[in-house]
Amino acid sequence: MSQPINLADKLAQISTHWDPHVIADFNENEVMVVKFQGEFPFHLHEETDDFFLVLKGEMVMDIEDRSHPVKAGEIFVAPKGVTHRPRSEHEYEVLLIEPKGEPNTGDAATAASKPRI
Repeated sequence: MSQPINLADKLAQISTHWDPHVIADFNENEVMVVKFQGEFPFHLHEETDDFFLVLKGEMVMDIEDRSHPVKAGEIFVAPKGVTHRPRSEHEYEVLLIEPKGEPNTGDAATAASKPRI
């Protein structure tokens, strides 16, 4: 049976950056929370869009030849097949939704594990 999930409580359990943690399953997707700081490598997902909801702080999403600031409370979706990277000098917190089994880098060899919390 489903229970409410407190995002702040889940994020308080995370002390690392770029390390997504699964907090729920939604249809064939994983709902994750993560803390980011610095630059993630440019990457793409051939078969799926990449969903970001900034919960706290602000990031910049570099997507091909443009950069988009994304503030707390805003969503950014990187379309499938489009090279992108999130970045920020300061720590920010994000909710991600990805299909189950989709590597966060688009490549299983370089992907982070996704522990459940």
